[in-house]
Amino acid sequence: MLVLLLVSLVGSCLLPQIARFMGRGAGLVIALFPLGLFAAFIRMSDIVERGWVRGEGKDWAPSVGFDLTLRLDGFSFLFCLLITGIGTLVIVYAGGYLTGKPRHQRARFFTLILLFMTAMLGTVLADNLLLMVTMWEATSILSFLLIGFDSRSARARRAALMALQVTAGGGLALVAAVAMIAHVLGTFSLAQTIDRTPELVASSWAAPIIVAVMIAGFTKSAQFPFHFWLPNAMQAPTPASAFLHSATMVKLGIYLLARFEPVIAATVWGRNVMIAVACITMLVAAVQALRAESFKAALAYSTIASLGILVLLVGLDGPTATVAMIGFLIAHALYKAALFFCAGSVLHMTGQGSLRALGGLARRMPLTAIACIGASLSMAGIPPFFGFITKEFLFQAQIESSWESVPIAIAVLVNAVMVAVASVVTLRPFFLKPGAPIEFKNRESLSLGLPPLFLSLLGLFLSLNPGWIERVVVSPAVAAVYRRPIPVDVAVWHGVTPMLLLSGLVVVVGIAISVFWRRIHLFLRDSDRFERFAIERLWESSQRTLPWLSAHAVNWTEHSDLRVLLGIVLATIAGITGWSILAVGAPVRIAIGEMPHLADVAIALAAVVGAVVAARSQHLVTTMLAVGLTGFAVAILFMTGGAPDLAITQFTVEALLVVLLTAMLATLPLMAGRTRNPAQRLVDAGLAGALALVLLVATLDAAAAIHGAAASDFFGRMSYIAGRGHNVVNVILVDFRAFDTLGETAVIAAAALLGSALFFRPGDEDRPVRGDVHFGFAMAAGPLFALLLAASVAILWRGHDQPGGGFIGGLVASLAFAVLSLARGPIAAARSLRLPPTVLVGAGLLLAVASGLPGMIGGGAYLTHLWWEPGGWLPKLGTTLLFDIGVYLVVLGAVLTYLFGLQKEAVR
Repeated sequence: MLVLLLVSLVGSCLLPQIARFMGRGAGLVIALFPLGLFAAFIRMSDIVERGWVRGEGKDWAPSVGFDLTLRLDGFSFLFCLLITGIGTLVIVYAGGYLTGKPRHQRARFFTLILLFMTAMLGTVLADNLLLMVTMWEATSILSFLLIGFDSRSARARRAALMALQVTAGGGLALVAAVAMIAHVLGTFSLAQTIDRTPELVASSWAAPIIVAVMIAGFTKSAQFPFHFWLPNAMQAPTPASAFLHSATMVKLGIYLLARFEPVIAATVWGRNVMIAVACITMLVAAVQALRAESFKAALAYSTIASLGILVLLVGLDGPTATVAMIGFLIAHALYKAALFFCAGSVLHMTGQGSLRALGGLARRMPLTAIACIGASLSMAGIPPFFGFITKEFLFQAQIESSWESVPIAIAVLVNAVMVAVASVVTLRPFFLKPGAPIEFKNRESLSLGLPPLFLSLLGLFLSLNPGWIERVVVSPAVAAVYRRPIPVDVAVWHGVTPMLLLSGLVVVVGIAISVFWRRIHLFLRDSDRFERFAIERLWESSQRTLPWLSAHAVNWTEHSDLRVLLGIVLATIAGITGWSILAVGAPVRIAIGEMPHLADVAIALAAVVGAVVAARSQHLVTTMLAVGLTGFAVAILFMTGGAPDLAITQFTVEALLVVLLTAMLATLPLMAGRTRNPAQRLVDAGLAGALALVLLVATLDAAAAIHGAAASDFFGRMSYIAGRGHNVVNVILVDFRAFDTLGETAVIAAAALLGSALFFRPGDEDRPVRGDVHFGFAMAAGPLFALLLAASVAILWRGHDQPGGGFIGGLVASLAFAVLSLARGPIAAARSLRLPPTVLVGAGLLLAVASGLPGMIGGGAYLTHLWWEPGGWLPKLGTTLLFDIGVYLVVLGAVLTYLFGLQKEAVR
């Protein structure tokens, strides 16, 4: 399963690029990829059918409990089939739906939808709760990108932001629940958490955990009061709506609630809360579905009602409720995805989304019309479609549960509305007369017509021949959720039963609603109470309130004066530290050691002189030289103190700082008058003196303290044994604490991407940027560039055993390009680079991440590095070199992003 997930991730990034080179057939070719994953999961059906559980795991970050543990049982198997199976049809459909879009946009859509499929698979297969949370949040982010796919549309951007805020907020609640579970049980295993339900419920953290899990499930599955994001998410392209907001992502909340149902049910109030929220959601969604004007909006609100039914079934007690939940989950995924496909085809062909404006489309769209009829019949619960079977299960579960009257009444009413919606979305667009002539923009293609038709026919086939799905899918899924085998009888006819009578009542009431649809619709549309008291209004109000609060907070805290802000920070540091020293009351320890060397005193005095001159100088060049003097003096002290890595880094940073400031000299005034009066300067001196005194006292006391050397002894002793390196600093960075270094590298990469966005302006590539350069410097720049670049590679290569490494090497390489940029201009330097700096950043980050995979595949934790030591004249090689190269590229790309950007900005 880990291999399947890895293949899914890599394939999702690479295969969609086919759409950049192929035309109409790209969707069919790319669809072979999720179809292959579907077939791979089908091959595991014999394991699931026997009721077995398949588990796999790899260490990732064992120190924090984060491991890649996957678990396939009947419930996750069901979701894997839905995700990959419907995902295949979505890709085929998208190939036709996106015809006419630029090829790069089609490739981007295929990439996002396949990455979303991968995140969904990771979520439902994850047994480690930290892994589940990671994948859960990935689905929210990818949903945000898909909803806002048309970034030029303000409505799409608004809907994407709304969905992200709601679902990511639920994700934070899930993070809190996972943290509390780990605190109580000491494990991140989902299976162990459910097995230890009594222990979890007995703790004082039980209520917060259950509430957090419910919030996460309710936000993802659009339950009241978090339901408002889903109808707005219909701004996404229709293939995304069919996949995310009908068949898969919105059911993640159901998946989570069903997994934690034993924990929720162990409390006296857990089931009551779920049932109450589900009933309210169903009623609100039913009313809004009657008010909906567009094809997709009506389907969206009926989806919310269906999700409410699923939450209701999770909350009801009894085995039949679990059977009904599994059956309805399958039926809804099939018919609702098909209906969204039909809605998308209508929109694609006519450009019209309003139900009142559509009509008579059956002759021009025969495949879509047939598919819509079949899906609507299943949605309405008409035999012999699969939706009829699941509706009987629904009523049977309600009759057998301890909640009898209220849920049944609400379910009958809501299902009647769904019957009416099913009839309206079929009859009005395809068979009734249109209000005005319809102009067709496209024609119905097989890639648009066959996917919904296949899903509709599948709903019919499964009800007439339920043997395989009952044996391999439904029964194992029910057993996995209910935690013991339950007899399941999937059949169209069970005789005349109360469930059949309730189903007939639903159809009769639904037909009556559809007959009076127009009157009911106009009556509800004319009432402004629904808009006035809509939860969406509260969200919009919060969006206006937050900027207002932020502006007032900024006005209160910001003074547009860097000195004031810096003074507050320094005063706070000095005050807290000084108070801590005085509060302890212990005398300051001062150790009288050996007399310092004269050279060290001279270097320290040079640093002090540089600092004083920089503080008092009014000339920019003098200030630059003085600051550089201080920096170089500190670097020499590092060198004499036995820290060559720090010294080389400091030297390089100082040189780069001079280069960056030199690039800005043309736009900065060389002379600056005094901006502080004597009183302000006295305050500045007092702050500086107070901070200096506190730091002096702290430094003297720390130097006199006896420090344990356990950590340094350990790293010094284990540096070569565990990390195969003699440079302890570099071994710590790339081996012992490689995960921290990877995080810092990711931060540098993010800063580079941000800088690229800030500095980018169209047409910069055509504008020469070069000032007057001395002839000698221009001639020496080329050889100096080559020398520095060679030195950077040498520093990179030797970093594991001698002073150096990827970070220092990247800085030196940046200095090489900085010299070339000063001599020939940033455009010429960029051409010498051959690639945009951001490409280096991306490649470096990808290489750093990938360097930890070989060790994990070999059985170790992530970022456990592997080594090859052939002996003789051949050098030792390890995956740490790949990690260091990644850091090298990220640092180089980040520095050059800002260097080239500042130089271009200086001449604008």
